[in-house]
Amino acid sequence: MKTKITRREAGALVGGAVAGAFAPGLAQAQGKQIVIGGLYPLSGANAQIGVDAKHAYDTALDVINNKHDLDLPLAKTEGLPNLSGAKLAMTFADHQSDPQKGRAEAERLITQDKVVALIGTYQSAVANTASVAAERYSIPFLGADTSSPSLHRRGLKFFFRAAPHDEMFTQTMFDFFDDLKKKGKPVQSIALFYEDTIFGADSANVQRKLAGEKGIKVVADIKYRSNSPSLTAEVQQLKAANAQVLMPSSYTTDAILLMKTMAELGYKPPAILAQDAGFSEQTLFNAIGAQGEGVMTRSTFSLDLAQKKPSVGKVNELFKARSGKDLNDLTARQFTAAMIMADAINRSKTGEPQAIRDALAATDLPGDQTIMPWRRVKFDENGQNNDCTPVLLQRRGDKYVTVFPAEYAVADVVWS
Repeated sequence: MKTKITRREAGALVGGAVAGAFAPGLAQAQGKQIVIGGLYPLSGANAQIGVDAKHAYDTALDVINNKHDLDLPLAKTEGLPNLSGAKLAMTFADHQSDPQKGRAEAERLITQDKVVALIGTYQSAVANTASVAAERYSIPFLGADTSSPSLHRRGLKFFFRAAPHDEMFTQTMFDFFDDLKKKGKPVQSIALFYEDTIFGADSANVQRKLAGEKGIKVVADIKYRSNSPSLTAEVQQLKAANAQVLMPSSYTTDAILLMKTMAELGYKPPAILAQDAGFSEQTLFNAIGAQGEGVMTRSTFSLDLAQKKPSVGKVNELFKARSGKDLNDLTARQFTAAMIMADAINRSKTGEPQAIRDALAATDLPGDQTIMPWRRVKFDENGQNNDCTPVLLQRRGDKYVTVFPAEYAVADVVWS
C-alpha cells in the first residue's frame, strides 16, 4: 500500500477513511481504508526529510497491510483485524518547515480530508502549532520525530510521543561524559551551538543546565538564525572558545554550512557530539566527506541492533528497497510511530478519533516488539513514553556505529 500525497489521490481515499472513522460498521463490512495524515516538509530546504519519511511510512503500511514474518504488531496479519481487515493508508501535507503552514495544513487534513489521526512533523516548532490544531478538533497527534521537551508539557490530551525528548537525549550525553571521567578522560569544557527555533532553544537549555550540574564549563553559547546564509562569525567564536566538545543542534542545511565553514576556517574541535537532526542525515556526510569521520550524535536507533533483533534487518531491507538508503534515526522513528498508531487504531475497534486517543493512552507495547532499543512503549499522563532508551553513535567510515551505553555498544568510542 503506497502513501497518497496529492489532493486528488487523497480524495479517493477519504470516502473510505470517513466510513472507517465515523461509520465503523460499514468499514468492517466492506473492508474500507482508514486514513491518517502525515505532516512533513515536502518542498524547500528540508524536502528530502519528507521524501525519506514517506518511504518510512510506506514501509510501515506494507508491514501493516500485508503478511510479514516479523515480530511486530499486525505484521503477521493483513490490515486491521479488529476492523475486519480494513487497510491503513496515509495522506501527506507539506508544511514547508513553517509553523503556521503546519497549523493550517493540520486543519485542512482534519476538516477536508477527514483523517482520523495525525503523525509528524520533523520540526518541533511545527509540531507545536499543528498539535494544538489537532487538540482543538479532538484528533490524536503522534509526534514521531520531534524532540522538544516542552511539547508534552502543555496539558494536551490528544498529544503523544513514543521517542525520547531532548532532556532524555542530553542526559545520555552527560552520562557518557561521566563514563569518560571514570576512564580518566574528563570533559571540562563544551561549546553550545543551536538554531533559534524551539528545537534549538530547548536543546541548549537542558545542555546548559546539565553542564552546570556536572561542573563542565560552557565556554561558548551561540544561538544562530535558522537557515542563515553565513555562519562565519559564529564559527570564528567557536574557534576562539576552543572547547573540548562542540555540541550542535542544527537541521541538515545548517549542519552542512557549519561543517563546511569550520573546514574553511581551519576549526577542528577535539570532539563533536550532535543533537541528531542534520547529523543523522546521509546528505550531510555526502556533502562533507572525510570531515565527518569521528562525529558523534545521539540517536534512538542503530542498524547494529540487527545483531540482536532480526526484525531490524528485515525492516531495513524493505525500507532500502523503496528508498535506496538504510534506516536512520529519523526514518526508524517514523516507521515505529506508524506501527504504534496502527496498533492503537486496531485496538480502538471503531477507528473513531476519541477511541484511537483512548487506545493510544492505554498502549503498553514491549520493546522487543519494536525495532528500537526501548524497554517498552507506554505513555504517561502527558502523552510521553519514558521507557525509550537513547544511544550514542559515532561515524566510522561510511556509517555510524553504537558506542554508548555499554549494553548496546558494538565498538569503543574513539576519543582524542
